[in-house]
Amino acid sequence: MPRKIIGSAFMTLDGVIQAPGGPNEDTTGGFANGGWVFRVWDEGVDAAIGDIFDRDYDLLLGRRTYDIFAAHWPYVEGPEAPMGEAFTRANKYVLTRGDQPLEWANSHRMAGVEDVAKVKAGEGPDIIIQGSGTIYPALLAAGLLDELTLMIMPITVGPGKGLFGPGTPAGMLELVRSTVTDKGTVIATYKPGGALPPVQEGAPEQSGSAREQERQRRMAEGTW
Repeated sequence: MPRKIIGSAFMTLDGVIQAPGGPNEDTTGGFANGGWVFRVWDEGVDAAIGDIFDRDYDLLLGRRTYDIFAAHWPYVEGPEAPMGEAFTRANKYVLTRGDQPLEWANSHRMAGVEDVAKVKAGEGPDIIIQGSGTIYPALLAAGLLDELTLMIMPITVGPGKGLFGPGTPAGMLELVRSTVTDKGTVIATYKPGGALPPVQEGAPEQSGSAREQERQRRMAEGTW
């Protein structure tokens, strides 16, 4: 059976994925609200994480998420230790343009999506992405993403890093399944759904008034 690449991300209602797990996880840009998932965590979120990771898997990570994981998961003790051990055992494919050492056991450098495509075509378990928002545009453009599960939490945190950035191709996503937890987290799984369809016939158009023409001119000039 072909390997799948399965994305997974926590997201706030205002579209932020930065530093969900801890206050000091990622403070770049002055982000001060890290650790927000644990303000609204509940059994439903715990079950969704179990569904994602209760299997054999490899990991695909952006470099910064790799740095966060490598500085945390090999050292955890207590209830988190089994997850740390599982992450250490898994192959970790790291998309990075840099040449910094990847010292965590079973880590492999990926220079670009071509390398990811070769790994996906090979033998092994499904490949899970956790966080790592910067890698999604290239994966979507290359048609390599099979599923994406978003855990959209009922919280806003202000400015922060989002999931999709420059280079994200236009396209449809098809909802595969969804549920809502007791505390209001929407857990929705999507798969790529092809190109954008044409605008439906009868959709409203802007009027051709002189005022609208002036607005269009200002918009084109960047003065609107």
